[in-house]
Amino acid sequence: MKKHLLLIALFFVVLEGSYGQDFQGKAIYESKTSVDLSNFGRPDMSAEQKKRIQERIKRNFEKTFVLSFNKTEAMYLEEEKLEQPGNNGGGRGRFSFNTSGKYYKNIKEGKYTNQKEMFGKVFLIKDELPSLSWVMGSETKQIGQYTCYKATAIKAIDSMDITNFRPRGRQGGNRDEEKKKDSVEKQNSLFKEKEKPKQIEITAWYTLDIPISQGPGEYWGLPGLILEVNAGKTVILCSKIVMNSKDKETIEEPRKGKEVTQKKYNEILKSKMKEISERPRNGRGPGGRN
Repeated sequence: MKKHLLLIALFFVVLEGSYGQDFQGKAIYESKTSVDLSNFGRPDMSAEQKKRIQERIKRNFEKTFVLSFNKTEAMYLEEEKLEQPGNNGGGRGRFSFNTSGKYYKNIKEGKYTNQKEMFGKVFLIKDELPSLSWVMGSETKQIGQYTCYKATAIKAIDSMDITNFRPRGRQGGNRDEEKKKDSVEKQNSLFKEKEKPKQIEITAWYTLDIPISQGPGEYWGLPGLILEVNAGKTVILCSKIVMNSKDKETIEEPRKGKEVTQKKYNEILKSKMKEISERPRNGRGPGGRN
């Protein structure tokens, strides 16, 4: 972490000389995550119903983000999309909560603040910026007008990242019909965890043409803006960059919400997800009404 902060301090000197006090920019990122939905859907659903729901869920994992940045700070926000007619909330339903939020980064202080809403309650997650041990290579590729260099790192998988969850396979056994029905619902929950690797390799592509240690979401720490990230099932790609626009961007740390650490937030989220996953749709059993 100290080495990263020393490197960042050198970046600030470069930025002062190259861009002066008015340095700022905005980058648009398209994020797409592949989700395993092969076992999703109740047995009584028609093939057409399953297909419609699966398409809605897939669309929820295709997002557009805006990264606004200056020399020391950045704000990463999901771009709001209008719901399509008849989409009924995009298929979120009982799984609805804000997975992105307002993600503020201060690379000079090495901290972040993430404002998220979970089932109507606003949380303010404040913690140290996660630091990856990047291995920078010589391989290059072109992204738009920018020459980008490859860097890789090993990252521990976030146990609460729902993109790493997938339905469990069905199990046999002698049970009555009601228990079987409840079991199928639990098995098909998007929140059920399955054995998975504890680490994944992150591949990032950054450009020295924009010498700032920023990137989408939690990613940072390279000697240039990160334009592409490949992380497990997720690909994040920059589609547009605007530098030093006349329309000044205001980057402010979020203030509203219950302040918690990332660890505490994960504990709250895990408890809520478990509660919803075990709640039968007929209103009986754990979390249901009698």
